[in-house]
Amino acid sequence: MEIAASASWYLFGTRTGTQQFCPPSPSEGLLLKKTNFNYFDRGYVSGLPALSRNYSLLFHQTGLQIHKKAHFQVFCGKQRETPVIEAACMEDIYDALAERLVPTAAAASTSNYKHIVGLAGPPGAGKTTLASEVARRINTLWPQKCISFDSQVDPSEAAIILPMDGFHLYRHQLDAMEDPEKAHARRGAPWTFDPGLLLRCLETMRDQGSVYAPSFDHGVGDPVEDDIFVDVRHKVVIVEGNYLLLEEGVWKDISTIFDEKWFVDVDMEIAMERVLKRHISTGKPPHVAKWRIDYNDRPNAELIMKSKNNADLIVKSVDLSR
Repeated sequence: MEIAASASWYLFGTRTGTQQFCPPSPSEGLLLKKTNFNYFDRGYVSGLPALSRNYSLLFHQTGLQIHKKAHFQVFCGKQRETPVIEAACMEDIYDALAERLVPTAAAASTSNYKHIVGLAGPPGAGKTTLASEVARRINTLWPQKCISFDSQVDPSEAAIILPMDGFHLYRHQLDAMEDPEKAHARRGAPWTFDPGLLLRCLETMRDQGSVYAPSFDHGVGDPVEDDIFVDVRHKVVIVEGNYLLLEEGVWKDISTIFDEKWFVDVDMEIAMERVLKRHISTGKPPHVAKWRIDYNDRPNAELIMKSKNNADLIVKSVDLSR
């Protein structure tokens, strides 16, 4: 079966069944070096030509982008490569990701609906910065593009970040483990978090439209309960953390909550260099910082990198100094 793409753009939400006309934006021309088609029938597209900046058809949650008037075959079969977004600088990537999310969230048919993005990646990948910049841009774009969709949403409240850091185990919980010294030294490994609490928090947010979530006080070294309030005004929630795309135990259940799963891909050595600088900036002597990376950060990062294949979209990290 052959399909010719239309000059119009539509976004389809598989969870809501909604569709929304969306004019092309300048930033959409970045996009995907590799293309995975995870369509409703689990089919994929073969023979995709180069993408155009001005004409594309995007099926939300499928990763599908089609060039205007392109003809191609659609086959049922196993998914292939995951879409990759990259650009000369991170600013362009932030813009493109925000413009990708706004119409999707705005097209929701229910007041409680939230478009939930799971953003994963190793330490030093730039997840926190990416989440913050994309959320800031969404809040800027919202009144420009979405006022007709939901006039009750405060533009400054359209997007919010929910960090996974708040779901660390408390220090007293690490003290109670069989090997407390190892538990503290390995803090940041998957087993030093409470994924069950995170799952319950996300389920409550999805089902009820609001939830209180913990943050993390790095000065104290413990979570702060009920410090983040996600409510019905928030239409995009970016959940940011290392292990969100793991497929072991409760982590796999967490992964099913997300409408989109993003992975920030970064060269391992660049990531570890960033983490080393971060440790030193917090007062750790260089030799202690290096030991911390070898004993904890690098093993964690290697595990996280294995979850990259579970993403719907891979974001290529650009050197922040550029």
